[in-house]
Amino acid sequence: MMHYPAMLNLTGKKAVVVGGGQVAARKVQSLLKANAEVTVISPTLTEPLRQFADQQRIVWREKPFEPRDIRGAFLVIAATNSRVVNDEVFKAANEYQLINIVDDPSNSNFIVPAVFQRGKLVMSISTSGACPGLAKQIKRDLEKHYDDRYEEYLSFLESSRKEVIHTMNDDKQKRAMLKELLHPRFLQMSGIERQEEFQQIMKKSRGTS
Repeated sequence: MMHYPAMLNLTGKKAVVVGGGQVAARKVQSLLKANAEVTVISPTLTEPLRQFADQQRIVWREKPFEPRDIRGAFLVIAATNSRVVNDEVFKAANEYQLINIVDDPSNSNFIVPAVFQRGKLVMSISTSGACPGLAKQIKRDLEKHYDDRYEEYLSFLESSRKEVIHTMNDDKQKRAMLKELLHPRFLQMSGIERQEEFQQIMKKSRGTS
């Protein structure tokens, strides 16, 4: 089965994670980074999840799972170590909810890829559930290539792109300028060097000195 890749905006969306172990903790951490409103259903919590609860970053319902627990949730993750409980979560979900069963991709309507981030640069790798280990291996390889320099570089590209779009009128010039900003030399420069080079090119494009 081929999955449809997408980036979800979860800001303010209700997400329910069933389970309080290490796997659940990883899922919760990712959801919090995406600004979801997270509720965890579990009789017990690992220390990281307990800290989130103490900091009121998540809602913790200290109880076994019941079908009503996922009512109204936009996204549901079943991350317990019990196949029986995970199956109960699957059966309780309605057809409009996004649900991931961590140990049963075939009964999930979405899967979570291996992800790494450099500021606004987000890369995700998936084998469509065939071999998650390979996705993690490829992730490690990509992390070595797309190192921390890309975070600052992307911030530069974002701000420069806005200036080009809003200050240049000729579409051909815009395309040429945006292409020029992707030259590898910009990645190697310091932040100050990038800005100086960018302003020099902008002056030339405007016919000023």
